[in-house]
Amino acid sequence: MRRIEHPGPVDAQRRLTVECGLEYARVALEPDASLIDALAGMLERYGASSAVATLHGGGFDPFVYYMPALSPTPAHAVYFSGRHEPEGLVRLEAAGVTIGQRDNEPWLHCHGIWRDAAGNRLGGHVVPNEAVIAEPIEASMWFLKGAAFEVTPNPETSFSLFEPKATGEGAVDGKGAFALAVRANEDLCTALEEECRARGVTSAHVRGGVGSLVGTRFEDGRVVEPFVTEVFIREGKISANAANELEARIDVALVDHLGGLSEGRLQRGDNPVLVTFELVIEPTSFTPTGNAR
Repeated sequence: MRRIEHPGPVDAQRRLTVECGLEYARVALEPDASLIDALAGMLERYGASSAVATLHGGGFDPFVYYMPALSPTPAHAVYFSGRHEPEGLVRLEAAGVTIGQRDNEPWLHCHGIWRDAAGNRLGGHVVPNEAVIAEPIEASMWFLKGAAFEVTPNPETSFSLFEPKATGEGAVDGKGAFALAVRANEDLCTALEEECRARGVTSAHVRGGVGSLVGTRFEDGRVVEPFVTEVFIREGKISANAANELEARIDVALVDHLGGLSEGRLQRGDNPVLVTFELVIEPTSFTPTGNAR
């Protein structure tokens, strides 16, 4: 499996998990607000400090985004491009979002795919406070109770990354959901399977899902060779396969640092995380003796 070497000391903890309650809502993000302000308003409405979401449709104008990029200095293993500011209405196809806290204020991590005014299909990392909603966006949101994603310095990568933290606010509903951040060089699929197995989870949905992979290998044999990517999960499920083994089926969309867009189901065991991947697992069944931790 491919591997990335980051400049800082390797943290022994490769997965960070916090159990949480979840509240689901399907909402419309209305025009004339930045993406961060619109989603922060939803956090306030539902009494939460964090959520994960998928976005569909609608558009932005103005709009600013970054692409994944090689690092210009040894201070980081990978980096991001300069600002891209397309003119005119940008129509959103889909995006994944983690909404959490940075310095006790709402912040978010959003990767998506869209079309610019000329019809070019593009993707990347949305700049939260410089993407202004121009046409209503449909958002499926899962609000965290008893946990939050907080931006925290990460010495290994020299970036500040979302980490799940217990908040002590709001009741954890006992249904076994947990917020998860997966760190570099962990295979995404097997990390999810192992975390579910440890909790006696026999089936679950992946909610949200934003991060990066070291290139990508798909189940159908396709390979993304450019190794700097920005990824979001379109759909994710974890359940037993024909051999009664727990299997994560993760469908993603991504852009690589050469501008290529790719979509498909990840090959289990061969997709290491590049910098981080954050998401929420919502179990739907457990083993007879399995319990939420």
